[in-house]
Amino acid sequence: MTLPVSRRRLLATAAAGGCAALLPAFPRALAAGAATRLTVDRRTLEVNGKAATVFGIRQPDGTAGLTLDTGRRFLVDLANRSGEDSVIHWHGQTPPYVQDGVADLNRPNIPDGTTVSYDYEPRPGTHWMHSHHGLQEQRLMAAPLIVRSADDRLADEQEVVVLLHDFTFRDPAELLAGLTGGAVPSGHGAGHGGGHAGMNHAMPAPAASGHAMHGMGGGAMAMDLNDVEYDAYLANDRTLDDPELVRVERGGRVRLRIINGATSTAFHIDLGGLTGRVIAVDGTPVRPVEGRRFGMTMGQRLDIRLTMPAEGGAFPILALREGAVERTGIVLASAGAAVTKLSGRSSEATGALDLGLEGRLTALAPLPARAADVTARLRLTGSMMPYAWTLDDRAFGAHAPLTVAKGQRVVLTLENASDMAHPMHLHGHHFQVVALNGAPLAGAVRDTVLVPVRGSVAVAFDADNPGRWPLHCHNLLHMATGMMTEVVYDGYA
Repeated sequence: MTLPVSRRRLLATAAAGGCAALLPAFPRALAAGAATRLTVDRRTLEVNGKAATVFGIRQPDGTAGLTLDTGRRFLVDLANRSGEDSVIHWHGQTPPYVQDGVADLNRPNIPDGTTVSYDYEPRPGTHWMHSHHGLQEQRLMAAPLIVRSADDRLADEQEVVVLLHDFTFRDPAELLAGLTGGAVPSGHGAGHGGGHAGMNHAMPAPAASGHAMHGMGGGAMAMDLNDVEYDAYLANDRTLDDPELVRVERGGRVRLRIINGATSTAFHIDLGGLTGRVIAVDGTPVRPVEGRRFGMTMGQRLDIRLTMPAEGGAFPILALREGAVERTGIVLASAGAAVTKLSGRSSEATGALDLGLEGRLTALAPLPARAADVTARLRLTGSMMPYAWTLDDRAFGAHAPLTVAKGQRVVLTLENASDMAHPMHLHGHHFQVVALNGAPLAGAVRDTVLVPVRGSVAVAFDADNPGRWPLHCHNLLHMATGMMTEVVYDGYA
């Protein structure tokens, strides 16, 4: 595939282990200031009393990920010292196509031992960074990416970032066979026709529980909620056996920035005795929605504002695994408050996530009103047996891209024809939710939306960022077995 001249980028040659590798070199803005160095490496984590080697994305002082204030460019030198090829996707950001962090015929992986520089204007909000290569995301190659707006800087509130994960001690490569019988569906992991290489993500062993009955059209059907039974569920790398304790002020205001970085686990965020207000989703402000429990699927982010009680105390903020009893979380506590031991299991299983919260969300800055230039429908297809997930019954590699032209308004209806829910994520753009199960609404602007079993969600976006952009399920297991397509602009075919 040949890019239009206006979109070409120089390729710099870098040595990796004595071999030459082509790496993109992105032009630096003048007087942009010093770059932040992020290193992808390995680290040791203790989970349930056992040591595990996982990945990390860290600054030289050990800080995970990156926090920027408004007005600063995303000026990053990313060093790969992981011991293997990788590529990092800046989830929630809308950089130029070649800086998105996905490998394809025009954007190679980053070989171990090399460094790549990035420079673009960042999008404010709660976002995250994670590997988009192989099975690395399952091995915790992920970190927060927070871009604080001018209003955030002026707000009199404490910010608390929570990154959620599902964790397995097993090598993810060994776990693929637990779901697929060792087979990898056609089109898996190869760069086809200019598509994305290195998407061969694997997955842990099948879940023994997590099934529900879902009523549709007067009947009922089995609905799978979880593919996998994990060894642990983490909040900022810790279980509830030893949770992170965050000191907060009595009567103070706290902004939770919660990121669901789990591979294949959705959560209900439970505030316990506190009442919170969702003020942003996927990094984009919404009209505040009040409550004590909010659902979030894989890849999504929730910003929740809390006012701590004047009398103080200890307040667990829990992430309850969908359809199960496992849970994780952190504890907010005022000085001197007694913190009691927390169990990693609830007394009863949670239910399935639904569109209840989605239907209450309203964007503060919706898309400008205009007619659609492109309308399309995409069916979410596949099954647990055989374990293969597709879009319009096509696995990635045999997919039919959605073609658009710059400047068009696109309305895409996602119809779930399968027996599992799917969190659908579009790279390079944010979309507005404009209908749920056929009912119009002026919903949230976000980049990842849950499409429940047999449900439909319509989203609208403006084609304002030329390239070829992945559109995929953010359940890593589903994407690994084919549930991905592309939005391709004219000139990038």
